[in-house]
Amino acid sequence: MYYKLAPSILAADFTRLGEQVKEVYGAGAEYLHLDVMDGAFVPSISFGMPVIKSLRPCTRAVFDVHMMVEEPGRYVEDMKDCGADIITVQAEACTHLDRVVNQIKEAGLKAGVALNPATPVRSLECILGQLDMVLIMTVNPGFGGQKFIPYTLDKVRELKNMLNEQGLKTDIQVDGGVNAGNVREIIEAGANIFVAGSAVFGRDPSARTREFMDILKEYEK
Repeated sequence: MYYKLAPSILAADFTRLGEQVKEVYGAGAEYLHLDVMDGAFVPSISFGMPVIKSLRPCTRAVFDVHMMVEEPGRYVEDMKDCGADIITVQAEACTHLDRVVNQIKEAGLKAGVALNPATPVRSLECILGQLDMVLIMTVNPGFGGQKFIPYTLDKVRELKNMLNEQGLKTDIQVDGGVNAGNVREIIEAGANIFVAGSAVFGRDPSARTREFMDILKEYEK
């Protein structure tokens, strides 16, 4: 099993964004988590295609784009053109989730689906085999710096059991309140990709990234 850290640039210093992205990639973070918010599906507005496109030449990191927008299928081709490698959509934001997942796959990208804390894991049972990644939101989406919701660990365990039952190797990503103090518990629940914003960016992102990477290496087989 492999384990990946996906620093969320939402918590980065945008006056030094390119520099900080290079720092975390150089320290071992192979993914970069890009939260796109529209002010409709979630209260906040973050950034869009121009920012993502401007970052693409700065790093070879996997661009993990999390679309917290209504009807995200409208933007699949645009995100591909900006350099996205993975597009994750919110199940709650898609009228026709199967169609959107197929759009992403047909564009040649990896497809993920995110579930809010109160959305049951079983809602993905029919579509699970089509997904490259499932993102379990461990906070309610829309704002950085929130505290991890404990019951979401049970959702990670349930999802892991579902994947095992179907013989699937789908990635399980966790986003919200992840830090070096709780990441071991999240790993043991079954997740393998970890989004961290304020726990990485801030003072010395390189050192914080290396701290995470040291923990993840303990579990690699």
